[in-house]
Amino acid sequence: MPRQPQKRRLETRAKLLEVTAELVATEGYSGLKVEDVVNRAGVAKGTLFSHFRDKDGLLAVLIGAEVMRHLDQMEEKGAPDSREALLEHIAPLLEYVAGDRVIFDLLLRYSGSTGTETDEVVTEGFYRQIAIWGGWIAQLQQAGLVRDDYPAQFLAEGIQAFLNQVIAIWFCMSSPNEQTPLDALRPFLEAWLAPQA
Repeated sequence: MPRQPQKRRLETRAKLLEVTAELVATEGYSGLKVEDVVNRAGVAKGTLFSHFRDKDGLLAVLIGAEVMRHLDQMEEKGAPDSREALLEHIAPLLEYVAGDRVIFDLLLRYSGSTGTETDEVVTEGFYRQIAIWGGWIAQLQQAGLVRDDYPAQFLAEGIQAFLNQVIAIWFCMSSPNEQTPLDALRPFLEAWLAPQA
């Protein structure tokens, strides 16, 4: 019997995440209100805050899970066979992160790279990106399709840095031009990965 309160707590947490995901699907991350979450879940505001530090902490859990889903899909595609295919494999994740400033802001904040707040899944997602991309780059290096004067993992970390830079600039532009974040990332990756002459 002592397990019953733990089970109820896990069910409440799951319900809060489910309701939040439903609201995000209709309102977007930026439009989410704590009041809407607790009203729809049928719990008090204090209950939400007993599970998550704040609204951002709640969203970080959802965002981290979505990033992992994108990474699962990347891995399912298998290794790319060119630099352009590498970019195409990264595109869905880039489009997701660039889709809402809240996503980008919370990923950076909860990765631990810009502060002390962390979410294990978000942090793991950043490391997993590097591991996946590093594996792909190593294969492309063996085929002579990307530079081989640096380790594959180092080149993968560079891709992650360029991706973050492109998205940051994308959100800073007051009137984005017709160029997509993917188009903006392409020249960085080409310059970074092209075999050295």
